[in-house]
Amino acid sequence: MIPMTTDRLLLRPPDDDDLAPFTAMNADPEVMRYIGDGSVLPPDPDRTAAWIARARREWQESGHGPLSVVVRETGLTAGWVTLTVPAFLPEILPAVEIGWRLGRAYWGNGYATEAAGRLLRFGFAECGLDRIVSIRHVDNQRSRRVMDKLGLRFAFETVVPAHGRPVAVHEITRAAHEEPSPHPRLP
Repeated sequence: MIPMTTDRLLLRPPDDDDLAPFTAMNADPEVMRYIGDGSVLPPDPDRTAAWIARARREWQESGHGPLSVVVRETGLTAGWVTLTVPAFLPEILPAVEIGWRLGRAYWGNGYATEAAGRLLRFGFAECGLDRIVSIRHVDNQRSRRVMDKLGLRFAFETVVPAHGRPVAVHEITRAAHEEPSPHPRLP
């Protein structure tokens, strides 16, 4: 697990400093609106601590996983970004998904795009991945805009078996990521 930086962000392994912001984020109905079945998680620091421990193990076992997104200027945790296996959607496996979740106070600042752009580059360059997917609820237009900015392209729509909610799968290959772009590359 190596910390990564962008101009404005530090991406680091989750730790105890993230307990309060992650717990609050997961209990916010607007943040959780398009996650899973749309339910908030009870504000349970023990549950959050268990998630942090799993995130750290995932890095040790697979060389990728969730990273906390910290705003360098303030030192505050804005949320997380991840490269992880989307086991909740077996029809697309084998795959690695890039995803993000930010506290509502951090929306609209470009942090999701900046953090995910850095981790996407890591996934191709350091992890040797050939394809990365991203999955969003079909109505989640904020995430769609992030995916578009990252160069992920719509692949298809499907339904998550566990709760029946419709999702759109987007993807990008290493070759497409390495193509010259008329837009400046994201960090």
